[in-house]
Amino acid sequence: MTETGFSSFDTMVDKANRLLREIEEANGWPKERRKQSYAALRAVLHGLRDRLSVDGAAHFGAQLPTLIRGIYYDGWKPSETPVKLSGEEFLQRVRDDFPYSVSGGIERVVRTVLEVLERHVSEGEWDHLKSGLPNSLASVLP
Repeated sequence: MTETGFSSFDTMVDKANRLLREIEEANGWPKERRKQSYAALRAVLHGLRDRLSVDGAAHFGAQLPTLIRGIYYDGWKPSETPVKLSGEEFLQRVRDDFPYSVSGGIERVVRTVLEVLERHVSEGEWDHLKSGLPNSLASVLP
């Protein structure tokens, strides 16, 4: 656990590190690839955020751990959302924002990140998230 000297911050950092570690473990990446797990998480979160309605994005963001929520909202322009994306366009956007070449391709990375995120939000919010997406994109979600 990271020690900041402030227990609330320590807890937030620990939750963020656990989530990143789950992504690494699911992909078989060593801990030394933390920048890669962060980039995967960020690319998927931003793709989802920008595809959702403003209300949908806010509801989903409220469920995320605090530091992850900061990543999610970083650079968001609510007046420019939602961006219409099909499933394939979503994958391409993540591919464009994820500068690493990995075994299994971007589809595996996206699925892994989404499976990890699903464990960190309520079942009701996950169902709400899926219902707010077109079928071609919702089919990408676990």
